[in-house]
Amino acid sequence: MGLTSRHLESNGIPTVVIGSARDITEQCGVARFLFTDFPLGNPCGKPNDVTMQAAILEIALALLEQAAFPRTTVQAPFAWSADSDTGWRESYMKIES
Repeated sequence: MGLTSRHLESNGIPTVVIGSARDITEQCGVARFLFTDFPLGNPCGKPNDVTMQAAILEIALALLEQAAFPRTTVQAPFAWSADSDTGWRESYMKIES
């Protein structure tokens, strides 16, 4: 996604990447990046959580409009679960035996 974003930007089309793989996306050098610390495949929030998804989209559109510098990263103010910001990592992709 990052390389596609860079290609579009170089052709005059502004972009915002919403994603969870911060290190990879920033390494690609995207112009604007909204980082969501969520499990991969869920960059816009929990399934069926329309309120969270709409808020993330609003932040992304504000970033598109207001970013003053290239390679701007903003972190979304949401947590995947109420117990901790990164608690989902403990069970993500875990295979029960």
